[in-house]
Amino acid sequence: MNWNNVKTRETRTIIINREENTLNLVDLGWNQDFESKFNQINNKENYQVARVAVEYKGIYKLYTEAGEVLGEITGKMRYNNKFPVVGDWVIADLQSGGKRAIIHDILPRKSKFSRNRAGSKTQEQIVASNIDTIFIVTSLNQDFNLRRIERYLTIAWDSGANPVVILNKADLCDEIEVRKSEVESIAFGVPIYVIAALENEGVDQLKRYFKRGETVALLGSSGVGKSTLINSLLGKEKMKVNNVREDDGKGRHTTTRREMILLDEGGIIIDTPGMREIQLWDVSEGIGNSFSDIEKLAQDCYFNDCQHESEPKCAVKKAIEEGIITEERFNSYKKLQRERKYIEIKKERGANAMEKYKWDIIMGEES
Repeated sequence: MNWNNVKTRETRTIIINREENTLNLVDLGWNQDFESKFNQINNKENYQVARVAVEYKGIYKLYTEAGEVLGEITGKMRYNNKFPVVGDWVIADLQSGGKRAIIHDILPRKSKFSRNRAGSKTQEQIVASNIDTIFIVTSLNQDFNLRRIERYLTIAWDSGANPVVILNKADLCDEIEVRKSEVESIAFGVPIYVIAALENEGVDQLKRYFKRGETVALLGSSGVGKSTLINSLLGKEKMKVNNVREDDGKGRHTTTRREMILLDEGGIIIDTPGMREIQLWDVSEGIGNSFSDIEKLAQDCYFNDCQHESEPKCAVKKAIEEGIITEERFNSYKKLQRERKYIEIKKERGANAMEKYKWDIIMGEES
């Protein structure tokens, strides 16, 4: 595959979420970095590159130069627990006249938004990959929650993508500037936009993030208006929209699966189901970025190992007393720190168990 050819070659018409339009790999997010990774593969002449658009149960909708196809992974990938996610670039073998595909491998990801899979088992769940920007969407009704935004920001900072906070449903809020100011106090250096997607107000300012080949993932709880925002950006009713409950402002799940959507003007959206509770995975740097104010204050504590509890000359406790940071923000910081350590311990125990299992097999074979 030649990079110059990729940018200029004619492609068959793909009917995806557009009207009839030609589409090539660059529209899908292909670039020189992915090209370099693909060129390192042996026998690549027999394969096509494709991007995962939708993930069903064991079946994947793929966007390729040849059009839209359905694919499944090889038995080897399944055995090695190697499953693609929406946004992945995969190596595929097109079959049945280009209508079906067998996925043989996944190209290294440039970014990924991960969380700990729900349930008692400690396991990474990649929500979306190869994203450039993460829209953290929250609503300005009674479901507004600063602590939840902190959690999303913490995970987003470790994804490799750039976080952006979207404050939706401005038409339902009488204290917009107060709410925006509160978010500014916890989202240092992060762009914040106030919109009313249902009224199509303020949405145009978001279009700067949708450039050719650029991917934006939408994250947020149910009922914050992600589907309405997508419809507004598309200029048509594509996504089903549910009403929220009037008593608490919370919504039901509208989106039931992750899906990659292409905009007519260029750019890609990855829609995701609402996540009210999102558990941490690997956020060693994310906590430092999200709570840089607290960690900077901690450098002035008298003791290097200060836990900011009852130690004398604690700069963090002094800042709380003086109102520089709130008790709620500090408690959120400590909670996420404890959760991170808990996940690390569980992962370490799991790795040790796997290592013991492996050596039990080896020793059993030698005896």
